[in-house]
Amino acid sequence: MSRTGNDVFNGVADTLYIPLVSRIYVSKRFPDFFYDEKALSLEKYIPSDAIEKNSSEYTCMASACRQRVMDRKIREFLAKNPEGNVVFLGAGLETASSRIDMKKAKVYQVDLPDVIAVREKALGRMENEMLIAGDLFALDWAQDMDRSLPTLLSVSGVYQYFHEERIIQNIRAMKKLFPKGELIFDATNSDGLKFTNKFVQKTGNLDAMMYFGLDDPEEFCRKCGTELVSVSGFYADALKMKGRLKVMTRVFMYFTDKWKRVMVVHVRL
Repeated sequence: MSRTGNDVFNGVADTLYIPLVSRIYVSKRFPDFFYDEKALSLEKYIPSDAIEKNSSEYTCMASACRQRVMDRKIREFLAKNPEGNVVFLGAGLETASSRIDMKKAKVYQVDLPDVIAVREKALGRMENEMLIAGDLFALDWAQDMDRSLPTLLSVSGVYQYFHEERIIQNIRAMKKLFPKGELIFDATNSDGLKFTNKFVQKTGNLDAMMYFGLDDPEEFCRKCGTELVSVSGFYADALKMKGRLKVMTRVFMYFTDKWKRVMVVHVRL
């Protein structure tokens, strides 16, 4: 990966790059499966190759497959609610708004102030997109939204870094705010969390440990007072690629889905 020394990403934690690097990797090698033109345009600005060197085909595919599933959920929501709200919480450098037609929707990107500043500099914004600097757990970001509209809240690669009690409180609070709300988020079970923490440590970021492991989505929804719509694995589509992926990548994918180590959870608030 080439480096230009550009200061676009100066001061940004490595965890912000992990999914971006993965989307670039998969877009280059398997563009017919997952292609992210906006992510590719940012490649030259990434200041370190530590993530790329410590990533495998499997870990890169895992991130892209997660996003492919979440993209599908967003498209399904917009097919029914083209003028609804789509809210990305902990948006980071996610580029779904460039992969999915959201021209009629009201799109909100929410993250901490330093991340939003980097995001605006690197990605700009669409006409119907609002960037909001704030803590997703504080819920101040919701005050200027039309909460009577159908709303899809998307939380990708975020909840794992927090403890279950705080996540439950967050979801319960969002349920009160969004009467027509739905939530999609990715989760890892307890066994998968151990593997993921080892990978993050290999990238050199020892301060980004993950705590939230989800073993029983139905029980979790009962704690949150929400309705479970679906639980989706990551790899059903990727496993159809067969010989194009390395043998160990396919083995990891197969057993990860079989043992429900990673999932995208869709709930109605």
